[in-house]
Amino acid sequence: MSVAEHTDGTDRGSGGGRGRRRRRPAARLVALALAGAGLVGVTAPAAGALGTAEPIGVVTVTSTQDVPAPDAAGRGPWKGVDTGALNASLRGMTDSGGVSAALARVGDHGRTLWKGASGVADRTTGAPASPDGRFRIGSVTKTFVATVALQLVAEGRLGLDDPVERLLPGTVPNGAEITLRQLLGHTSGVFNYTEDDAFDVNRPGVIEQWLESGRYTRWTPQQLVALANAHPAYFAPGQGFHYSNTNYVLVGLIIERATGRSWQQEVERRVVRPLHLTGTFMPDHGTAVPGPHAHGYYDLPTGPVDVTELDPSMAGASGAGISTTADLNTFITALIGGRLLPRPQLAEMMTATPQSGNRYGLGLERATTDCGVLWGHTGGIPGYNTVLYTSADLRRQLAVSMNAQGISTPPETREAYEKLQSAGTCTG
Repeated sequence: MSVAEHTDGTDRGSGGGRGRRRRRPAARLVALALAGAGLVGVTAPAAGALGTAEPIGVVTVTSTQDVPAPDAAGRGPWKGVDTGALNASLRGMTDSGGVSAALARVGDHGRTLWKGASGVADRTTGAPASPDGRFRIGSVTKTFVATVALQLVAEGRLGLDDPVERLLPGTVPNGAEITLRQLLGHTSGVFNYTEDDAFDVNRPGVIEQWLESGRYTRWTPQQLVALANAHPAYFAPGQGFHYSNTNYVLVGLIIERATGRSWQQEVERRVVRPLHLTGTFMPDHGTAVPGPHAHGYYDLPTGPVDVTELDPSMAGASGAGISTTADLNTFITALIGGRLLPRPQLAEMMTATPQSGNRYGLGLERATTDCGVLWGHTGGIPGYNTVLYTSADLRRQLAVSMNAQGISTPPETREAYEKLQSAGTCTG
């Protein structure tokens, strides 16, 4: 879901509006990646409440470097990578105690240049994390969902400027003034349901209740939208930017109404199967992460709690997905490379809005870094944070999964991630 994956502890951009002070680019990516393991308000302890976890024993890095074969034109890989720097930064993330496991993969046109894993998959057994393991991707799911919505636009089954009232009659107040484009770009003003009291981590007993039974609550999209509808809009449609998971819950419902199939089924048949993403799933209510994976944890005063299992309906189309670093790099390469969308729809997707400070398009983040502009998305859900970015020319992809153990991220963890990002996107 991506509820708390952003810098304000609830979700990206949920501070809303314009005029936010610009961070140093690399630091901003670090903040997005590590802002909160809790991601969904109800599941996350308040910032600073958990403190810093002790490093988990001796951390080893498992990594490989693949040398891609020349392509049809006889061209070899763009540049190599500094495996020493990548290994050291990955190890630094787990050595710092901020994450129990970290997986990363660097690609060139989707071909793996390097992959690595550090830390443990299971704190009970001490089994090492695998670079090929699966993980919850949080709001990176939004990019998959936006891709399907834009495919339907290309087919003439939806229009970007169609009003929500026509697409989902009677679903949201002021739906006649809100468009599909505004939902995809978080300029609708629709309240973010994860800011509702039902997800308020500051209320006594909320975290304990969620850990005991709340994480298995089965939510319907209509229930999540109802939480949002109980609150006033942030602003008039199109007049600001506020990251809202409700927007994508609505997009999921629009896809279902337009196709007669769930958003999960449409992502599966339009993206997952065509790209042979064998490690990618869009679950409905299944609580487990299937196949090999690193567990997610919260470090509480009473000790670590395994939060791997949860009902992903709390996130739905805003962040329920599961994937691997290999699949994510394949997906973002295919998307930006024009294999999933016609040129006009891809151009719409990659047009960052002025309301967002030119940082968000339609289901895609635009990040200006010291190494140039990157496109992709970040995500978070209890126990897992994800980063997926590519350069527009496809010469470098970076997919990272981090099993963050709390909202309070040690500075050493942030520094190590920043080094990983730099080594993965700048060097070689």
